[in-house]
Amino acid sequence: MDIKKFVEMAQPLGVLGIKISQNDTLIAQWHSEGECRRNVYSVTKSFTSCAVGFAVQEGLLSLDEKLTDAFSGDLPEIISPNLKKATVRDLLTMHLGQEKPALMGEQRPLYEQDDWVKMSLSLPFTNEPGTHFQYNNAGPYLAGILVQRRSGCDLVSYLTPRLFSHLGIKRPTWECDPLGNSFGSGGLFLTLSELHRFGLFYLHKGNWEGKQLLSEKWIAESTTQYSDAPYAYLFWRGKYNSFRADGKYSQYSIIFPDYEAVVSLVSECRKGEELMDAIYGEICPQL
Repeated sequence: MDIKKFVEMAQPLGVLGIKISQNDTLIAQWHSEGECRRNVYSVTKSFTSCAVGFAVQEGLLSLDEKLTDAFSGDLPEIISPNLKKATVRDLLTMHLGQEKPALMGEQRPLYEQDDWVKMSLSLPFTNEPGTHFQYNNAGPYLAGILVQRRSGCDLVSYLTPRLFSHLGIKRPTWECDPLGNSFGSGGLFLTLSELHRFGLFYLHKGNWEGKQLLSEKWIAESTTQYSDAPYAYLFWRGKYNSFRADGKYSQYSIIFPDYEAVVSLVSECRKGEELMDAIYGEICPQL
């Protein structure tokens, strides 16, 4: 694959590196600097989705659980009808029912509260869960908390024997909340190669080097578009029947099942739509 034209377009946009694999072969790569672990921002959400999948597989939780049961000790004094309806699934689809996003990057340093679980559940549930798309860090954060509570360990320790050790990802840094819980919505640090292997894991439908680590059924369910919004369980949907882990400033691992391909990038890009157009326009036609 010739990616010279793509690099000419992408480098001024702040792309730092790209890897492209097809049919289990690395067919193109480019780096502006040596690989190091970088904040992959909301790509972290897709790892939380993966952790939820392992927890479901192990019988630690169910997506149909009501939040009022899963977080019975963290509820506000007055429980609204919409909060009563909310389920664990709503944490993953950005259909939680809260009208305003919470726990976003610029908000987290400013909160006076240390208990973000109680704070998240006390925010107004304006809409009926499952009916309105609103990008919101509260949902994946609570999903990650539930996995940690049911498993008895942080998300890094939970995913290490189940995923990270198989993919060759040695204990990564992961942002924590004020009480020391892994922050399931962001703050995971990975190299481009580590991110790329995560995409390959999903391309292989949860199978890695001949071992079915995570059920193929979960991979399919968690990457299927949930509603009119192009979103699954903490994965975005895109053109060419693709789905992707997607982080701020264009950290991507884009899976193209129809082409047996994965395209992964790390960037400092402030023009994400322009970069995505370059990927679709310059790379996809060559797959």
